[in-house]
Amino acid sequence: MEPQKVIISDNLQQSLSEAIAACKYDQLFVLVDTTTERLCLPVVADYDCMRDAQRIVIPDTDTHKTLDSVTHVWSELQRLGATRHSLMINLGGGMVTDLGGFAASTFKRGIQYINIPTTLLSMVDASVGGKTGFNFGGLKNEIGVFSNASSVILDTTFLRTMDRENLLSGYAEMLKHGLISNDRMWAQLLEFLESLENLDHLDSLAPMLAESVAVKQRIVTEDPTEHGIRKALNLGHTAGHAFESLALERKPVLHGYAVAYGLIVELYLCCVKTGFPQQKMRQTVAAIKEHYGRMAITCDDYPQLLALMHHDKKNTGHDINFTLLGDVGDIRINQTASEEEIRDALDFYREC
Repeated sequence: MEPQKVIISDNLQQSLSEAIAACKYDQLFVLVDTTTERLCLPVVADYDCMRDAQRIVIPDTDTHKTLDSVTHVWSELQRLGATRHSLMINLGGGMVTDLGGFAASTFKRGIQYINIPTTLLSMVDASVGGKTGFNFGGLKNEIGVFSNASSVILDTTFLRTMDRENLLSGYAEMLKHGLISNDRMWAQLLEFLESLENLDHLDSLAPMLAESVAVKQRIVTEDPTEHGIRKALNLGHTAGHAFESLALERKPVLHGYAVAYGLIVELYLCCVKTGFPQQKMRQTVAAIKEHYGRMAITCDDYPQLLALMHHDKKNTGHDINFTLLGDVGDIRINQTASEEEIRDALDFYREC
């Protein structure tokens, strides 16, 4: 898989122009959803490098991260005459970069694409690392391929278009990166969480964003197809994806919120199974509870949540696989937990 260039930009027009110029292409396309078409496309539409870009629009929100949307992108590329030498720019959040990356990677066996993530979540998670895909059969990201973008351009200008909930959603992934890195980064992220809702402080977020992206980039470079240490990035996600899939049947929750809830469950397992310090667990859980609230579940939901965890792509055989921590930065991949232990962790989540 070709290496991925990640650009932390302070001049979006120049960065995009250079990224496009680095790709040899015959036609240029830009994929947006109905929200980023309105809020984000006007930022780049008048750039000289974008004048010939043909627009493809899909419905917004994760409920449309589906095969129907992928088919629509393929159909539009075909209708507009795209060839295997064409280039597509994915301008949007994680839904757009995941789905657009998959559509580009499979159309005519693969065309080049550039990601311009417009949400904090997609900047620190979805757009970096080469994972593409869409939801299928009620399961999160069930179908996909590993395929790197030619470039990923990160510009915090877009964060000013975001509401509190979407900022918090992305920040949950940054908090996960702090937990798998070191005490300084973890503590700094917990402290800054109190200031996140103030847009005047977003400039202060840029260095932490760059550090968070660097954590993920370092890990995926070492393990691009998730056979080893890349599983560290799954902290909070085994339980989190189960929460997210359950919510799709009720009232959908943002991915980062589901990850935050998953972190509560899995940090409890860390304390019980791998000796994670209780005080650090309680500090993290208290911050999540204060800023993210919780998704209401009952004991009656446990069988479905366990069934969803059994469907997780990281599993081997009949075991439910977790990434756990012995301490901040002390990563323990390929850990398993019994259904009884997971039920205890869900009890803790409900009661904390």
